[in-house]
Amino acid sequence: MASSRVLNAQTRDWYALENVANTALKAGAWSWFIVAVAGQWIFAFYIAAHYGGTALRGNFQAWNKTLANGWVAGNSIGNAALALHLLFAAIITLSGALQLLPQLRSRFPIFHRWNGRVYVVIAFVMGLSALYLTLSGRKVVGDWTQHLAVQINAVLILFCAAVAWRYALARDFKTHSRWALRLFLVVGGVWFFRVGLMLSFLIFKGPVGFDPDTFTGPLITFLTLAQYLVPLAVLELYLRTKERPGALRRFAMAATLFVLTLATGAGVFAATMGMWVPPIKQSFDSRNSIAETLSGTIASSGVDEAERQYRFIKAAAPATYNLDEEQLNSLGYQLLHAKKFKDAIRIFQLNVEAYPQSANACDSLAEAYMDDGDKPQAIANYEKTLQLNPKSRNAVKMLQKLNAP
Repeated sequence: MASSRVLNAQTRDWYALENVANTALKAGAWSWFIVAVAGQWIFAFYIAAHYGGTALRGNFQAWNKTLANGWVAGNSIGNAALALHLLFAAIITLSGALQLLPQLRSRFPIFHRWNGRVYVVIAFVMGLSALYLTLSGRKVVGDWTQHLAVQINAVLILFCAAVAWRYALARDFKTHSRWALRLFLVVGGVWFFRVGLMLSFLIFKGPVGFDPDTFTGPLITFLTLAQYLVPLAVLELYLRTKERPGALRRFAMAATLFVLTLATGAGVFAATMGMWVPPIKQSFDSRNSIAETLSGTIASSGVDEAERQYRFIKAAAPATYNLDEEQLNSLGYQLLHAKKFKDAIRIFQLNVEAYPQSANACDSLAEAYMDDGDKPQAIANYEKTLQLNPKSRNAVKMLQKLNAP
């Protein structure tokens, strides 16, 4: 009898430990899911506000501020493919989380079915448009390794969408739910990339492991692959942990998920404040863009007239126009990309004059001088950049390059 009571007590303890482990595992999964969904919905709002808002105003050139070669004049098919890709990215980011909520699935099965159909169709379109954008010869940021990683991601989206649809039609809902989770993760690849990149900025206090000018380097190559391979690997570990008994295994997986929740939350915060909030704020800014105004003036009357217009507006109507530092900086880079180096220098000079304590404004002016072949002025302005910001890695790198024999 005594041994029986001991055995029963051990069994109860085992069941109690298993229950705690199961609860911890479920809490870890839900904590990550909630943080990820919140971050994805912020990202979707950013897409709608920035790209959609500027498109409604007819200012498609504003896309180039946040997306290299975002809008290419004369490339109607490419521009349409990108616009469709952005529109569907916002929709699918919002609808993906809804598709995975069990409460919504059980209470509103009709909505779940139709939302799922829309989700899968959009996933197909996004996968195909991503392949088109990287294979069509359109100038996309990054090197061939990044383009290949994006193409693999697109193929995974198409594959996961097809398999998830197949098992839904076969009414094998257990297998369907697994592939729906995989589809959710690979569709979120672009979001994972941004969160991972900004998390690295937060940890290292700036860009490390890649060249910000060319946007190439080992970190970028790693992130373009990790943006879907790491989430998929974690999901497989989670699914296997759920299927097999063992409290220790569940506690380890739960701890991993909680750590990932903290890392994801930090990355979401950094991406929100560093990448998404500034364009969102600009989208709701009722002031006229001084960059757009001066760009039109330069095209019609030249940079001299644009400079006079800027000084007049700054003195007479500063509240009506957005005169923030990034405005002239953005215009200057538009001119640099158009190889109008002298005009770009004039605009950057105006920005340095308006913001004399800005290391970024000075760095941009130095880059314009360098591109124009004026080595002494480039060196002088990079040295001034270092005085304003001694931690500027780019200024150090450029000075080494310019001072090299």
